[in-house]
Amino acid sequence: MMSGMAPFPIQIYPSILSGDFGRLADEAKRLELAGADAIHVDIMDGHFVPNLTLGPRALAAIRRATRLFLDVHIMIYNPFDFIEVLVQSGADRITFHFEATEDVEDTIAFIRKCGKKAGLAFRPETSFSMVPKYLDQCDLILLMTVSPGFGGQQFMPEVLEKVKLARTACEKRGIHQGGIIKPGVALPPFDIQVDGGINAETAPLCVKAGANVLVSGDYLFRQPDMKKAIEGLRGSS
Repeated sequence: MMSGMAPFPIQIYPSILSGDFGRLADEAKRLELAGADAIHVDIMDGHFVPNLTLGPRALAAIRRATRLFLDVHIMIYNPFDFIEVLVQSGADRITFHFEATEDVEDTIAFIRKCGKKAGLAFRPETSFSMVPKYLDQCDLILLMTVSPGFGGQQFMPEVLEKVKLARTACEKRGIHQGGIIKPGVALPPFDIQVDGGINAETAPLCVKAGANVLVSGDYLFRQPDMKKAIEGLRGSS
């Protein structure tokens, strides 16, 4: 890093899971006014993770309330079966879990066929050896920094090594947004997202390791000035 700054722009995605479910439209507007780069929407089925949260109708309500990019993280088994309804409900990117299906490549391909970006998420305990195969197949890798299912958990620093390995793998193979970089063509870095326990203390650690997309829930929603808090995380270095 040069001059104490991250080598690429940092994007902040507040997780609406930490917002007021009775005022989703208002919360979406609030995040838009606070300068969020996107809204992270968690959808859980009560089976893949022991929790139930928002569904397609709630996603559609959020879509109607904002123009922000909707980053939908689904923690459900058989994710392929839910892609079409999530696309119809307004998802801009759908990120599903490697551990939730045996049809990883087909699911990525179908999301892209629907005209949306595809992300692939990994639990903290999943071996990093599973990650490199998919770096040039999807648009984003999400490395969970807590066990998926609930907000407010403690950050797991052991995941930072996986973030470093993922960024190194991208750089060695020339993988950027839009695919493999061509000589003389400047492309943005491949998106490596972290989610779980992201705050003013842990965000710089993630950025230093190579993450460029930070999901933050409870921390941001507790701040008296969310705009200032988002700017603070975006300036992590």
